[in-house]
Amino acid sequence: MRHVAVIYNPASGQYSARRKAAVEQVLDVLRQAGVEAEAFVTDTPGSATVHAQQAVREGYDAILACGGDGTVHEILQSLVGTQVALGVIPLGTANALASDLGLIASPAKVARTLLNAERVRIPVGRIHFENGRGPDSRYFLVAAGVGADALLMARLDPVLKRRFGYILYLIEAARIWATDPFPLFEAAFTANGHGPDRVAHVSQLLAVRVRSFGGALRELAPGATLRSRSLHLLAFGTRSRYSYLRFLLAVLAGRHTFAREIELVETATVDCRLCNGSQHTLYVEADGEVLGHLPAKMETVPNALTLLVPPGAEP
Repeated sequence: MRHVAVIYNPASGQYSARRKAAVEQVLDVLRQAGVEAEAFVTDTPGSATVHAQQAVREGYDAILACGGDGTVHEILQSLVGTQVALGVIPLGTANALASDLGLIASPAKVARTLLNAERVRIPVGRIHFENGRGPDSRYFLVAAGVGADALLMARLDPVLKRRFGYILYLIEAARIWATDPFPLFEAAFTANGHGPDRVAHVSQLLAVRVRSFGGALRELAPGATLRSRSLHLLAFGTRSRYSYLRFLLAVLAGRHTFAREIELVETATVDCRLCNGSQHTLYVEADGEVLGHLPAKMETVPNALTLLVPPGAEP
């Protein structure tokens, strides 16, 4: 790294003063190593994307996302198809990408690790959806989903999330488990790009692109990696609350398996739409950000992003 933009969200995860101090530590590490580094603050939704676009135009060779998976997600949108590398300094409530790369440590230590990182070209996920004004799309690195997980993200209050962290996730997840009807929608899986191989009715679909989310979830979708050119999908072909609960408990115990009711599907693309006559609004999310609603399509984009991977890590 020679010329680095450090983009940080002062309101994500920790209090603003602590966030600023952490970013100053990162800048000190980079500058002491002879790297030209500049900090950019995200003060409004979408400003991380704008700062990333500016960094690309001005010839920065890397951008460090200091925040959670949401901050990474915003920056990602400007880096796909460029040669500017993405690095992550975990400072958010959810840090799944950093966990997958083995970068859960102090900001200064992570910055020192990234000084020796390898620049690795990887595929990324892409999800197409409706946003209320028309069709739209976003890239994703960690996961994208339709159904209960997207509803969970839609219900999370940003202020309360910063204050209570994972406790709020658990509270809202329990409410959804107790009250949501888990409506079914159609998922058409295509493995070879020549028409759907199979159409299933599911209540939840989650495309996973990391080996491990860290924390309690760990390895949710065996076979999923950042290098994978295909989608690894958890498909819930059930509306049973008991089945959802049983699977979650098995995940927490590291003993989950897949069967007809809850499948692990590897495919090239998946098209999702409401069942005929359905009156439900089913949300779509990517990397923890609520994007819109069905219909939606998920796929991967090959050779799309340069990622800073620490020594010894296997993305």
